[in-house]
Amino acid sequence: MADDISATLRHADPRRDAAACAAIYAPHVAGSAVSFEVDVPDAAAFAERIAAVTRSYPWLVIERDERVIAFAYAASHRPRAAYRWAAEVGIYVDPTHHRGGAGRRLYAALLDLLRRQRLQIACAGITLPNDASIGLHRAFGFEPAGVQRAIGYKCGAWHDVSWWQLRLGPGDDGQPQEPLGPQRLPG
Repeated sequence: MADDISATLRHADPRRDAAACAAIYAPHVAGSAVSFEVDVPDAAAFAERIAAVTRSYPWLVIERDERVIAFAYAASHRPRAAYRWAAEVGIYVDPTHHRGGAGRRLYAALLDLLRRQRLQIACAGITLPNDASIGLHRAFGFEPAGVQRAIGYKCGAWHDVSWWQLRLGPGDDGQPQEPLGPQRLPG
C-alpha cells in the first residue's frame, strides 16, 4: 500500500470522476449493509449526484497515479430551513487503500471546507457494526448522537444506524451567520 498522504486531493468533477466513485461505492451497495441502497448506481447516476451535491456542498476525491482511490462529500442533512447549518457527511475509500491516510486527509479537508462555509454541525450515519468508521469519526471529534434500532433491512437482516455529530462552529446561543456556498480548497 502506498502512502496516500502524498496523493492528490482535489474537488470532484462529475465527468472525470463519476465512474471511479461509482466503482469504489459499488461493493458497499452490492455486498454489504454499509449503504442502504439496494441497486448499484452507475457512472451516469454518480455524475448526476456529484453535479447536484457540488452546487451546495463540497465533494472531494483523492487521486493516486491518476486513479481516484477515495472520495468524501457533504450533503443536506434535512430539507427544512432550520437545518441549513447542518450537513451530512460520507466517505468511501477503495479497500486496497484502507489505513493509508486517505480517509483522514479527506475528512480533514472536507470539515475545513464546511467550517469555511459557516456550517455548524456535521452529521454522520454509520450502519452497525463498523468499528473502522466509528474510529475515524471519533478521531475527528464526532460524538454519538443516538442509535436508530433495526432501521434498515438489507442482506437478510435488520441493521442499526448509529448517528454521530461534530460541532463545526463556536456553538454560542445566537443565530449564526448564514451559510455560504461551497468553498474551494486552498492553493
